[in-house]
Amino acid sequence: MTDPFDARALAAKLYSLRQDGKQEPTSAFPLPNDFHQGMEAQNFLKGHEAVASNAWKVTASPEGQPVTAPLHPYAEAVSGATIPWYPGMKFEAEIAVRLGKDLPYRKGAPYSRAEVLEAISSAYLGAELLVSAVKESGAVSFLLFLADRLGNSGYVLGPSIAKSFIDTAASTPLKVTQGSKTIYDGLAKHPKGDVVTWLVDYANDPLRPDDSLKSGALVTTGTLSGAVELTEPGEIDIHFGDSARLTFSVV
Repeated sequence: MTDPFDARALAAKLYSLRQDGKQEPTSAFPLPNDFHQGMEAQNFLKGHEAVASNAWKVTASPEGQPVTAPLHPYAEAVSGATIPWYPGMKFEAEIAVRLGKDLPYRKGAPYSRAEVLEAISSAYLGAELLVSAVKESGAVSFLLFLADRLGNSGYVLGPSIAKSFIDTAASTPLKVTQGSKTIYDGLAKHPKGDVVTWLVDYANDPLRPDDSLKSGALVTTGTLSGAVELTEPGEIDIHFGDSARLTFSVV
């Protein structure tokens, strides 16, 4: 007979590993049995880390279930942002959006893309940092990865950009350098083609909390550069289009 799943114990283990900058294989963890247990552990981890930001990432499980996790630590580049570096850390350039009005779940009346866009008050250039306490990230157990805040290990919010970039990101040049090394140079490319796909899916998810997607929430929408490993700390410089620029340091 197996022991019952203990969300608190999993969260404590994930927190300890994150604090020490260490990783363990999936086999070393008690595994959530379903989405609800994964989210329960994530919420306990959020408490351990004293996450205070109202900033979130959205994506989907391999089965297509919309999922979210808080972004932490969270910084704004206008104040001179630094994020701790850990071995294995990866970087993603992204577009983030801030909601100007609530998007409560509507049973039987799914939000259209146009309605979600209308609820967005502003858009920004942003950067997500990723490193999981789980060596395989979500490759073996996505539910474990969900509990580990989907691997998020920091977020830097950059300058505001025109909302029109939500529609034109795929035709926008993107260049990222770390020190003297170019780590991405090409057109921005989102995994789903449309940067708000996951946000629209989450808005229409009956499993999301009642207090989600409230006015003022910041939501980052997914990578435009793929996940690029940062083999060492240093300054990151992102150029998006002709004028948007975000510079910060991983230290």
